[in-house]
Amino acid sequence: MQGLKGTYMSSTASAVQVQVRTATRKLGLGAIIGIIFFSVSGGPYGLEDVVGSSGAGMAVLLIIITPIIYSLPIALMVAELATMMPVSGGYYQWVKEGLGPFWGFQAGWWAWVASWFDLAIYPVLFVEFMSYFFPALQETTYAVGPLDVPLKWIVGVIFIWLLAGLNMLGSNIVGDSSKIFLVIVLLPFLLIVLIGVFKMDFNPISPFTVEGITPAAAFGAGLFVIMWNYAGWDGLSTVAGDIDNPRKNYPKALAISIPMITAIYLIPTVIALGVVGTSDVEWTAGAFTVVAEGVGGGWLAVVMSIGAVVSAVGLFSAWLLSYSRIPFALASDGYLPRGLAWQHPTRDTPVRSIIIAGIICSLVTLLPFEQLAALSVLVGGCVIMLEFLTLIIMRRRHPELPRPFRVPGPDWIPYLLIALPATVISIAVWFTVQESGFLAGVGYALAGLLSGVLAYVLLRPMKARRGVDKRVNFETGELIG
Repeated sequence: MQGLKGTYMSSTASAVQVQVRTATRKLGLGAIIGIIFFSVSGGPYGLEDVVGSSGAGMAVLLIIITPIIYSLPIALMVAELATMMPVSGGYYQWVKEGLGPFWGFQAGWWAWVASWFDLAIYPVLFVEFMSYFFPALQETTYAVGPLDVPLKWIVGVIFIWLLAGLNMLGSNIVGDSSKIFLVIVLLPFLLIVLIGVFKMDFNPISPFTVEGITPAAAFGAGLFVIMWNYAGWDGLSTVAGDIDNPRKNYPKALAISIPMITAIYLIPTVIALGVVGTSDVEWTAGAFTVVAEGVGGGWLAVVMSIGAVVSAVGLFSAWLLSYSRIPFALASDGYLPRGLAWQHPTRDTPVRSIIIAGIICSLVTLLPFEQLAALSVLVGGCVIMLEFLTLIIMRRRHPELPRPFRVPGPDWIPYLLIALPATVISIAVWFTVQESGFLAGVGYALAGLLSGVLAYVLLRPMKARRGVDKRVNFETGELIG
């Protein structure tokens, strides 16, 4: 690979540059696909609310068009930036190189804030799915002094720390387990398709919308949920240092994952709607268990519930792997205490960052699912916009840099790519404000975004005192400084 044309160095280029120690690369193509699957999807669980709020036909339409107008542009952008800069810290390092330290910090901080809400979703879902086997989880409380502590919160906290321990064992453990989890999660949906295709008595796209609402309102009602189900394509970038040959395997994994996840959503949903319809089933979280019972009986409902539990486990494990690298990257860059940059000497895992994530998640998991999902999508969407701007800026400033994967087409294509998800996010925000009001719709998310500006002002002096300025070596794909 040819070197850079001229020099591309930071303001501290005259100082001696020491290569930063990065984690041993362990994740092959299969493990990458497994982690992407659980970073983005985890199976069709969660799609039920799209049917319930929008209608059967609109849900099918959203499943088909969302990957085209939302997922594909993001995946193309991620593939180009990830192969140009396959470094630990992922999008934090990308944005810092393209837009400068301030916006790089915002990308890292906002992603960390989004992680507080996103990670907390999966313990909530785990408890919901476990309630099929243990209904008392939803109602039982224990008196602890003056407080009544819900049993479901206790179970959720146990769930968090068991999987935090799994992450501490290493990214290869998470990758291997993701492949096993993927098979378990998909098995009940495969059975629904194989059995249900011979039992379809209903039109799977009727009614097209929920009775009494317009197609536009139905589109908006399901948009946030479907976006959450298709979000997370950049998540694995934060552990690029753990990936075997990331410049080759990352874009290949994305190319496989997008059609795979779309098919995993679409086919079982169409078959399920064709078997049970919408009038006799409440299409909300857990509806696929009712569908499974209608298709194959009680045994298939049990298999579906087991798959749902495993899905929550896989989702949390994959996202904790990704999100725990964000405070690690900020600490490595001098913004957070050095202790958060410590890695286990043999497993190369950021143990202290994982512990911090577990503590925050244990507290935030008390919030309701809907609010967690909306906050995660809104704050995370702003990080995505910074990544797209980085793609455009790096194309302009450094056209000579090696790009093992380049978004195909003329130079105006990146502008089209950013316009599509920006439009989708704006529509989702507008409908959310209409339905929930400004404070619940975007107010809390804006507070989370503004906290990044305050944190930068407070933490920048710490970084300046340490004199840390790590940059990307584009020839090797490593961090130096």
